[in-house]
Amino acid sequence: MADHNENFAPNADLGGSSDHTKQTQQPPTTIGTKGDQTQPTGSVSSFSRDTKREASWPSVLFYIHLNILGVYGIFVLFSHTSVITCVFTFLLTLCGILGVTAGAHRLWAHRTYEATTLLRFTLMIFQTLAGQGSIYDWARLHRLHHEKYRTVDDPYYSDKDFLHAQVFANIRKLSPQQEKLLEKIDMSDLESDRIVMFQRRFYWLLYLVLFVLLPINAPLEYWGDTVQAAIFVAFSLRYLIVLNVAWLINSSHFVWGLDKSHKQSDSNMVFLVTKSYWPQYHYLLPFDYQSGEFGNYGSGCTTAFIRICAATGQAEKLQTMTTEAVKRGLTMAVNSGKPIVECLKQAGAEDMCNLKREHYLQSERLH
Repeated sequence: MADHNENFAPNADLGGSSDHTKQTQQPPTTIGTKGDQTQPTGSVSSFSRDTKREASWPSVLFYIHLNILGVYGIFVLFSHTSVITCVFTFLLTLCGILGVTAGAHRLWAHRTYEATTLLRFTLMIFQTLAGQGSIYDWARLHRLHHEKYRTVDDPYYSDKDFLHAQVFANIRKLSPQQEKLLEKIDMSDLESDRIVMFQRRFYWLLYLVLFVLLPINAPLEYWGDTVQAAIFVAFSLRYLIVLNVAWLINSSHFVWGLDKSHKQSDSNMVFLVTKSYWPQYHYLLPFDYQSGEFGNYGSGCTTAFIRICAATGQAEKLQTMTTEAVKRGLTMAVNSGKPIVECLKQAGAEDMCNLKREHYLQSERLH
């Protein structure tokens, strides 16, 4: 019996609906025919009092200090840190990243799969170890990011450049317009999730215990490492890495998703990475669990983690798009003149009905 996918709707209407799925799972189409493209509506002249964002000075000062302490942590890592603390820091960092990518991003923000209570609780703990705010707040901002992708209302400044999306957007307050839009994001699915709401209610207590006290106290208490290793490596350096990796989820399309019609002011970053269009695919069809955050598809650490969870029965109803479904959808769009996203979703719905429940064990991927 094939997995049911509420994201696939053969007769989906892409415009003006208040339905939760249509709001959060169908971002503006960024590729396709001329009639399907959504051009960035934001420009310097379009800014007004309602769209202006002020600097959050506590965030600015915190980010400056964290970078100083984290960079110093690199020196401490090679001079005053034991192997156990290095391994401990690596594991906490990995857990924090998985909490954001597999948890807040793919599970809660985009509903690319379903998880058991045990897995949801584990991912909640992992996401707390990222120090990125509650799952609820993270997912709500990310859904607004997809809904207003590459416009002045995008909270991650995707109509500008990588530096704005990666750093500046995260150390500024939301504009009055963005605050209003954020209130309209449908979060009823997360509000019915007891684990998400538990974390939201007790977030700062969990943050203090899991994110601050655990990494600092463990090296000192259990294996007698130095204070420098505990503060500058296990806490500061780890926080700096997880913070920037989590922010990269919302800005990676500037580096990996090389859109020829969108020239970035700092596009030399592309020389450091492998060219890929997968982030653009993610903004087109965000419900595919295989679409990597950082420029890969079907072979990343997060995708492997989700597959392992599915193989052990902790995750189910993994949603994806096969090569054949994409081909049929594109052909349908050309022949019928319908929007590409609508045709892809219809072809995907038909394809999911024929896929086996264990389709995630297959090596088949889009190419």
